[in-house]
Amino acid sequence: MPFIPHTPADVEAMLATIGAPSLEALFDEIPPTLRIGPLPALPEALNELQVTRLLEARAADTPRPLCFLGAGAYEHHIPAAVWEIAGRGEFYSAYTPYQPEASQGTLQVLYEYQSMMAGLTAMDVSNASLYDGASALAEALLMAVRAHRNAKSKRVLVPRTLHPLYRRTVHAIVHNQGIEAVELPYDPAGGHTPTEALAPYAGQDFAALVIPQPNFFGVLEDVDSLTDWAHHNQMLAVAVVNPTALAILKPPGEWGETGADIVCGDGQPLGSPLSSGGPYFGFLCCRRELVRQMPGRLVGRTVDLDGKPGFTLTLQAREQHIRRSKATSNICTNQGLMATAATLYLSLLGPRGLEQVAAACHANTRALVERLTQVRGVERVFDRPVFHEAALKLPRPVNEVLDGLLTRGILGGFDLRGEYPELGNALLVCATETRDEADLQRYAAALAEVV
Repeated sequence: MPFIPHTPADVEAMLATIGAPSLEALFDEIPPTLRIGPLPALPEALNELQVTRLLEARAADTPRPLCFLGAGAYEHHIPAAVWEIAGRGEFYSAYTPYQPEASQGTLQVLYEYQSMMAGLTAMDVSNASLYDGASALAEALLMAVRAHRNAKSKRVLVPRTLHPLYRRTVHAIVHNQGIEAVELPYDPAGGHTPTEALAPYAGQDFAALVIPQPNFFGVLEDVDSLTDWAHHNQMLAVAVVNPTALAILKPPGEWGETGADIVCGDGQPLGSPLSSGGPYFGFLCCRRELVRQMPGRLVGRTVDLDGKPGFTLTLQAREQHIRRSKATSNICTNQGLMATAATLYLSLLGPRGLEQVAAACHANTRALVERLTQVRGVERVFDRPVFHEAALKLPRPVNEVLDGLLTRGILGGFDLRGEYPELGNALLVCATETRDEADLQRYAAALAEVV
């Protein structure tokens, strides 16, 4: 955003207008005991040229290793047009679109986003984004408990194959509301949640079953049988999905006999750069029958008095967004800019382009696993099909291997020992469409040297 400095005369004119004697007087409400005082350790201020040179030098010193780290955030190619358009002032600094007469552009973009996400997931309705995938799942479970009026215990089934950070976020958000997340074990050979693991809970009072696809290990779950089991036991099926994978995998709306009830996940793969961890955004879709329980914004298409098409926030009171005590959930803003980027990304790629990205990710991951498992002592942990990433067992401690790879310019993956110590020296690796044959060979050669 452009920076326009104020001259001393500008400052004096503004202070005179508001009746303040000085800038310091604007902060006279802060007690002196809370003010920090002088900061003698701070270096001398730099001018714009000096700051630019300093940051350029530091950027040049920052290594840019090859990234084979996934675990919930993925390095995808983002067409230059995405952020060239999203960075325009109309989108970049747009305020919450409460007033449709002043926000038609923003509202139409969000409506198009909702339409694309509903189509990608094969669901009836999509909202206009949440904070991230983890909090979107927590919102989905709160929504499921509200919607499932026959469930009295406020319990949900959560598989251990779900992303560990998602499980922690869910606990942090829902446990104080009396909701219990019961953890399901995974099959040690396949890395998936078998229906046999659900048998002890058949017929019990649960509001929902969480079904990740793919799961944290990259393994594909048997989503049809899990969805049908949930419905046969009077539970809602809550899907947690990677949106890129949906270009080649069956969408949640078609799982089992009747499809999932609620779908959520992180939209980061759809046009958001890694950016050291954010901002990203979460998506949330559902069946039409559950739309009144959906948190966040919902944009609808309508016509005005002259019959011209228009867009507006719908099905929710204004309090949903500005008064937390009156809201369906604790949502008072959204990741609208990230959703705008996702709309542009999906528009530019189209269905065929997104399918090509997903296919390239899958092919690269398979090729990477094939090369790495040729290194002595390296083998796959699980024997089921995967998408996007896979777990490997190493002959040496994972932290030592990752340190050795980093000195060779490679981010080798995610150390699974902290979250899944029972797997031993296990490493989660990922390869997206941004990697090529030379990258894969470089990783394999570096791993062979390290181990």
